[in-house]
Amino acid sequence: MKLSAKLRGGRSALGDLRQSGSLRALFPRSAAAALNAVTLNCAGGMTGGDRFDIAAEAEAGATLTLTTQAAERIYRATGQQTAHLRTRLCVAAGARINWLPQETILFDRSRFARRTDVELAGDASFLMVEPLIFGRTAMGEHLRSVHFNDRLRIYRDGRLLHADATRLLGDVETHLQGAAICRGGRAMAAIVLVHCDAGNHLSAMRDMIGTNGGVSLKSPDLLVIRLIAESSNALRQIAIPIIACLSGADIPKPWTL
Repeated sequence: MKLSAKLRGGRSALGDLRQSGSLRALFPRSAAAALNAVTLNCAGGMTGGDRFDIAAEAEAGATLTLTTQAAERIYRATGQQTAHLRTRLCVAAGARINWLPQETILFDRSRFARRTDVELAGDASFLMVEPLIFGRTAMGEHLRSVHFNDRLRIYRDGRLLHADATRLLGDVETHLQGAAICRGGRAMAAIVLVHCDAGNHLSAMRDMIGTNGGVSLKSPDLLVIRLIAESSNALRQIAIPIIACLSGADIPKPWTL
């Protein structure tokens, strides 16, 4: 999938759209000046061997908000085949992208590799949330064999601004019991804000997060948040107010359905 937002008459509008396979984009009507896009996986989830590529661009002065229609499920893989998701986001001068997918749910015996690369112009802004759920607690599921690799790179004018990586293998449920890992929680989220006034949110974020994670101001324009929770529902209760605060807009409607 490839899509772009451009500025037209003071509002952000759809520029380019190319899509194929089971991944589709919907564009709900909105009174906001931003272009809102909702991605939909018609296959209902991913499994070993699946490959999805998403490329999105906000052209000069435009604002693009992307979310997903539902949580993405990573099902049990057959053999050693891995599901791959590659996302490339490009934000031009004076533009902004809000990358706000709903939860990714890892099933037992799943194999999933995710890579996200973000290219920002000098004065561009970016907000990202990536929630991750470890199994379906309501179904009594236990994650005893999982292969998960996640890589994030954010560049500003071609220079590396932020890098992050997560690798989880094997008996993830036992690993998450560690006090320095997830304290037995089954849900976590990474939130990143790149904006000229990111530092102004530091105190408010500490109050909103409390003991459910941590927040760091890595540079005057880079705020990084980690959240942990016992369940997907508990994670949402924490994350939704944070996303609304950092985005300065209403949370995308699919998050509230």
